[in-house]
Amino acid sequence: MKVFDMDSDRFFVLTGGPGAGKTTLVEALRARGFAATEEAGRGVIREEMETGGDALPWIDRQRFAERMFEWELSSYRQAEREAGAVFFDRGLPDTLGYLTLEGLPVPPWMEEEAWRLRYHARVFAAPPWKEIYGVDEERRQSWQVAVRTYEVMVRTYTDFGYDLVELPRAAVEQRLAFVLKEAGLAE
Repeated sequence: MKVFDMDSDRFFVLTGGPGAGKTTLVEALRARGFAATEEAGRGVIREEMETGGDALPWIDRQRFAERMFEWELSSYRQAEREAGAVFFDRGLPDTLGYLTLEGLPVPPWMEEEAWRLRYHARVFAAPPWKEIYGVDEERRQSWQVAVRTYEVMVRTYTDFGYDLVELPRAAVEQRLAFVLKEAGLAE
């Protein structure tokens, strides 16, 4: 088992636009026994729809972003209690990227937290992949928005000092092997 010196060394983020295979890859990592988080956006949308809330991207984008950030903070705190590597289906900077994408102000407290609570220096970025992209009840963005989202997430993580490693457009098993190798977790 790999030994990590700090939490940030064992916290691996997968980012990118919607519909690029991040969650499928996170599920494959979870199936291999790694701790992983649930994507904040989908989780918040699901909760808000179940309770009749309005913190939804098509109703109140600012409140939606606040809820996503709170979700990511909670995921980070939960990850601190886990042993070994943890894979994040997006991270705190993703919410800041979302706000930027939507032309909304980034609250200073969110930016401060994103600088304070760090992840591994190398962040995995899932590039837009039209062949697997699709919409559903929770993912309503167009292909064009998915591409712009990827671009904004790359810029946001870069601005926060992370190095991005682009995932190959390949089957999930190949992506899984790639991530484990790049994270230094390959068997």
